[in-house]
Amino acid sequence: MKILLTRVLPFLLPLLAYLAWWYLARRKALAQGSAKPGIQEGPWALAIATALMLAVLGLIVFGAMRGEEPGGVYVPPAYKDGRIVPGHIER
Repeated sequence: MKILLTRVLPFLLPLLAYLAWWYLARRKALAQGSAKPGIQEGPWALAIATALMLAVLGLIVFGAMRGEEPGGVYVPPAYKDGRIVPGHIER
């Protein structure tokens, strides 16, 4: 879920917004009898650049909002009783 919210969703949101606009503009054009907008005519470079900026911003915000409190002693990973115990911080 964390990966979806921090990496995938910020990238897909602008693209989905553009596709929704294209679909609505196409329906409106069909109802009015005017020329339909082609999907390839859209601002794809701008949509992808915006998507990348939002994805990077999401990663930066997520990275700044998590972490450990200062202090404590780091205990590296160890092999105990036939299992690998992951590294952790003891307080």
